[in-house]
Amino acid sequence: MGAQLRVYRQKIKSAQTTKKITRAMELISASRIYKAQQRVAASTPYSRAVTRAVSAVATYSNIDHPLTTEPETIDRAAIVIFTSDRGLAGAFSSNVLKEVEQLTTLLKSQGKDVVYYLVGRKAVGYFNFRRRIARQQWIGGTDLPEFDTAKAIADAVLADFNTEAKEGGVDEIHMVYNRFVSMIAQVPEVVRLLPLEVVEGIEPPSKSEVFPLYEFEPDVNKVLDALLPVYIESRIFNAMLQSAASEHAARQKAMKSATDNAQKLILNYTQLSNQARQSEITQQISEIVGGADALSTKGDED
Repeated sequence: MGAQLRVYRQKIKSAQTTKKITRAMELISASRIYKAQQRVAASTPYSRAVTRAVSAVATYSNIDHPLTTEPETIDRAAIVIFTSDRGLAGAFSSNVLKEVEQLTTLLKSQGKDVVYYLVGRKAVGYFNFRRRIARQQWIGGTDLPEFDTAKAIADAVLADFNTEAKEGGVDEIHMVYNRFVSMIAQVPEVVRLLPLEVVEGIEPPSKSEVFPLYEFEPDVNKVLDALLPVYIESRIFNAMLQSAASEHAARQKAMKSATDNAQKLILNYTQLSNQARQSEITQQISEIVGGADALSTKGDED
């Protein structure tokens, strides 16, 4: 009984230590979410404005530009995958990787080769474990994204997009990331970056709406050449910020759940420990009473 009591006490101590760690990680994530939300809120209007401008130029310019024109045949597609560098965030990275597998299956069923660009150690580890090759990878700083990283990713994918498919280039680019909806919901999202999809203007314009008139100097091609890299950089950076905010929210939720579970374990093992202690005390009292009865019986016989 004493050995069992020691086991329960060791488990209680272990659960208390785990609770302290998970509680600390929960508080750290909670403190970082607010700043991450602010960065998303600051980045989203700019990303939308650039998207609206590029969509307007592409829609109302009536020219064929390689970045906005759908090619006749698409032989190779690229997928940019955004995951986290660290774990303990629930299904944050695995949800993105599931979407990637579904997108890969869809693209291959359409007869397209698929190449990957990986952001985050979780994606790199996933591909290394399965011995799958990625064209480029970026690790470090997924919880605090920097614009320089987004620019490096944008430069890499644009360089491959501007290369012929026969020479190893790609014909279209997708990205998969977690979009921050709320503290509870983080939704995996698939977006095709290139060729450009007109994101704005899905709903028909109202009769009272007046479209702006655009004048291009020096010409439309040069305007698109200048706008589209900015568009790609802003969309990738916004995806990184959305992913970072989602990571902090997912980690806080996961650590809160772990803290609650540790508290339940502490309560359960405390009850078992009390029961074991009570049984030990009862046994000791029974032994004392039995010994006293034996001595009393022996004294009467004498």
